[in-house]
Formats: sequence, structure tokens, C-alpha cells
Amino acid sequence: MTEYDAAKGLPRPKRGPFGGITSVPPPPRPLRIVLADDERLFRAALAALLESRGHRVTAQVGDADALRAAVARTVPDLAVIDIRMPPTKRLEGLQAAVDIRKSHRGIGLLLLSQSVQVTHLAELTASDVRGVGYLLKERVADEHFLDTVGRIADGECEFDQEVLGLLLNATRRRGGLAGLSRRELEVLGLMAQGLTNPAIADQLVVTVKTVETHVGSIFRRLDLPDESEGEYHRRVLAVLTYLQSRDC
Repeated sequence: MTEYDAAKGLPRPKRGPFGGITSVPPPPRPLRIVLADDERLFRAALAALLESRGHRVTAQVGDADALRAAVARTVPDLAVIDIRMPPTKRLEGLQAAVDIRKSHRGIGLLLLSQSVQVTHLAELTASDVRGVGYLLKERVADEHFLDTVGRIADGECEFDQEVLGLLLNATRRRGGLAGLSRRELEVLGLMAQGLTNPAIADQLVVTVKTVETHVGSIFRRLDLPDESEGEYHRRVLAVLTYLQSRDC
């Protein structure tokens, strides 16, 4: 069990058998966090959990408009957002997250949902998945949740295994990335960084048409045919396959 120095509020260094001080894991970086959920009790419990680890909850809101205003006002490190929020309880939270992603690229986004739906993750990760998380609400009670919060704020990504399983089921056929050429892997890596086809063409000093050919080949090799929800969703699925192979 970790001992704490009451005067300093920090972990007390552990001493070895001969009196020497052993290493102690550094405390988590305190984060400024906005919480958005229309369930007051859930919101309050989550705020208490986060603050118990030294994080500061800069705002607690119950609808998407208030979320946008709170983020603009406080510019937090992370926003924890329920996908379904008033007034319609449909996708207001998701749309607010997409808007925040466009206006405040450096803010981490952790979306919470009662159930898994592919379109949620596809919209949020259309350009880049860094600093993005999507978890089922039941995972908040998981012992690793607080670690997940820190990783997302630091620019990593975290997706519930049920979410990934649903999204990537089709892409696991035909050996996944093993069938891609070196150039196709290079293109896919740039796609994962959020680059558009023209930007990839500039990076590789090739034509946009050449990039489009590589992208089409990637879709085919990953078994993402034309009829699988259109290019928008195929691009997201291809990027997620790439990221999963590298554990985000």
C-alpha cells in the first residue's frame, strides 16, 4: 500500500531493507476537466472520483450548448461527454464533441455511451483519433478508468473493446495489414494522422490520383468493399485497423 506524507499530500518515498529510498511512481498530472452529462447524480459521482485524484473539474453541464460554452470559457485539458444529451437525447453530445474537435484541437475528448453504435465513433474519428476515447458508461467503475483519462488528455486514444470489436470485425479477414505493400502502409499511416488525400500526395510527392489508387487498394485488401457504408466509413475502419495493430 502506498503511504502518503500528510504535510505535503504526496506519496511518501518507500525505504528498502537497508534504509535506502526506493523509487515511487509520480502522482498523475492534474487535469482541468469539463463534465457533460444530463444525469446529475452520475455527473456528481464522476466529479468526486476525478477530484479525488487531484484533477480539477472546471465545469459541470447538462446539455450540449452549455458544454460548448464551458469549453470556450475554460479551455480544459479534457472534456468527458455523454453522447446522448437534451433536448432530444439523440446525438447532441456527439455533435458538440465534433464541434469542439474542430475549434479546440488540443482538448482531449472522452465520450461515454450506454450502448455501442458504429456511427458515433465514425463521426468523431473522421480526421484523427489522437486524444479521443469512446467507452461504455459501465467502464467508469473500472479500476483503469482514471488511467484512461490521463492517457486521452496526453493525446493517446482508448476505445472500448466492444466498440473496436464491432468496428473491426470485417477488417480482420484476409490477414489485415499483412497484405498491404510498403507504400500502402505508408499511405495508411498518413491517413491515421488525419491527412487528406491531397495532403498525403504533397507529403509523398506524388499525384492525388496515385494516392486515390493506393487508398482504393487498401480498402480492397482490408476487405472493405464499395458497399460497406461508403468511403467515409471505410476510411475510418481502415485507420482503426492500423491503430489497433499498434495499440493506438
